[in-house]
Amino acid sequence: MSVRSPLAGLLCILLAFPMPGLAAADAKARPEYHKAMQGDERILHALNRFTFGPRAGDRDAVRGQGLDVWFEQQLHPGTIDNRDMEERLKEYPAMRLSPAELLVRFPNNAVMRQVANGKLTMPEHGVLHTVYANQAARVALKKEEKAQANPSATTPTAENGMMAENPKAETAAFRDPQETRTLMALEPRDRLLRLMAMQGTELDQFMKGLSGPEKLALVAGFTPEMRETLGDLEAPERTVVEELMSQRLTRDIYSSAQLQEVMTDFWLNHFNVFLRKNEATPYQLVSYERDVIRPRALGHFEDLLEAVAHSPAMLMYLDNAESIGPDSLAAERAHEARNRKPNKKKVDQGLNENYARELMELHTLGVNGGYTQADVVQAARILTGWTVDQPQRAGGFRFEERRHEPGTKKVMGKKFKEHGEQEGRDLLHFLATRPATAQFLSRKLAVRFVSDDPSQALVDRMAKTYMASDGDMAAVMRTLYRSPEFWSEDAYRAKVKTPLEFVVSALRASNANVEEMRPLIQALREMGMPLYGCVPPTGYKEDAADWVSTGALANRMNFALKLSSNRVKGVQVAWTSTASAGDVHEEEARLEGLVVPGGLSDATRTALLASVDQQAQANSAAPTTIAVNDGAPRAPASSAQEQALAGLLLGSPEFQRR
Repeated sequence: MSVRSPLAGLLCILLAFPMPGLAAADAKARPEYHKAMQGDERILHALNRFTFGPRAGDRDAVRGQGLDVWFEQQLHPGTIDNRDMEERLKEYPAMRLSPAELLVRFPNNAVMRQVANGKLTMPEHGVLHTVYANQAARVALKKEEKAQANPSATTPTAENGMMAENPKAETAAFRDPQETRTLMALEPRDRLLRLMAMQGTELDQFMKGLSGPEKLALVAGFTPEMRETLGDLEAPERTVVEELMSQRLTRDIYSSAQLQEVMTDFWLNHFNVFLRKNEATPYQLVSYERDVIRPRALGHFEDLLEAVAHSPAMLMYLDNAESIGPDSLAAERAHEARNRKPNKKKVDQGLNENYARELMELHTLGVNGGYTQADVVQAARILTGWTVDQPQRAGGFRFEERRHEPGTKKVMGKKFKEHGEQEGRDLLHFLATRPATAQFLSRKLAVRFVSDDPSQALVDRMAKTYMASDGDMAAVMRTLYRSPEFWSEDAYRAKVKTPLEFVVSALRASNANVEEMRPLIQALREMGMPLYGCVPPTGYKEDAADWVSTGALANRMNFALKLSSNRVKGVQVAWTSTASAGDVHEEEARLEGLVVPGGLSDATRTALLASVDQQAQANSAAPTTIAVNDGAPRAPASSAQEQALAGLLLGSPEFQRR
């Protein structure tokens, strides 16, 4: 007789759980009267919406402080003590550098091409010399492999002094395990110096030959700067990307200014920039998030809009950096050059409408914002000349007058006289102050924080606050917080968590200590929400329908069970109570209070306990059955049962929702 999968019952409950956003008819018929939440339900609701999920003790802390006081403090993140998070962020020192500094310190393929072409000078000594030499060896190896696949190609041996030092060098010194052990026994600084002394691709081969535990032993005792140096030697661009993602998750998990991080996530999605748009984008995203989005996440929208419009990350992502006015001096000279050399390859691309279109459709007015295609063209003309200084070297914003379209333009009936860069600023102000923008942004915020289909009355009140406060997002959020719709019982657990919200909330609920972010980054990829990985400018969707499927829920359940049993590399969770272990029912009640403080439904709890019982029967010849209300003595819960209970709670329908 086969044993039913321990997860089957709970997965059935998950799939049967009503999901918001899938019953539009019911939403349209919602009553105007909203039965309000009471007591701790209000605190838990606020924690689930304005943070990435409550941690143990958060409910009591908010109750003691007062919910209104707590929310007002969250609107002012500069007043919040964040020393614990700041200490953790010291693990990522490169995240304090400018994009140009990052590109020099962590050279990508574009930089190496510039060095090879003599446009940049290769560092002559020190760590950077070794980093660049390693990269040169990798480039040479790839060219050699390509040449072998195509014998007619020429295999280079040196490029402007960049000699590839035997790119296929054998790692004979490390074939003997004893030699590896000898290296591991060195002091951390000497260990790093020995790694730096490896020639060509020797380091790559050595690192590939190490097991997981050996890689951990290799960096034991390293400072953050030393670990960063090793990453730079091994894979510079990957190091920047991993630090970018790791610091983001560190903030989401550990920041006490949680509303700022939630709003940062909202705006990064609203003003989406895809990580792999080009080779410079990973470097520009560091500043984009740190200097553009996060500091303005709760400020005035127009300030944020203008900062985004000036950001090289956005200008390159939506191609405005390449846009040239049809009647500009640059276009005129390009036309003359083509007449002189008609066979010359065309470089100048002319007017590019991508950013202007998304500026109106996705960033401000919305698709039904009252503009036409002609308005998009005129907006694109206004924004010509907004470009990036030396994009291959991660330069900053530059207004180039010679690319700017001359003359007066008209957008949505408003004239913009010729005034260089100021035309663009005037356009941004015009768009930021439109009632359509107030409506569009208010609806998006209501969808994020209230329900997948918020009432028009709520959106109207938020939009009214937006217009009256000149787009002050803290004031708009205050209106949302004070609305009866937000506190309606219909809104309680009415939102399904995105993969990012699920992973971070699970780590917060379990009070996890995270020392390695890479497994979490990989988990988000597997769940379909890689950080900075949304290709279209629309960003990831908020609707439940986009995140609910059998496969998606199974992935979440598997992650929850791995997390609870400490099988996620670099993440430690301790569930054991200081008191003596109780039976499985007592343990479930204890863990439920920690992980899902709002409680489970009877159906979920029954399915969860049955799953643990089935697992016990599958693992033991004489299982301990945990039948409900049988009156028989019960054995204490085992550590494995405790972990299984915690994992199933993290995977429960109630935890999946916020």
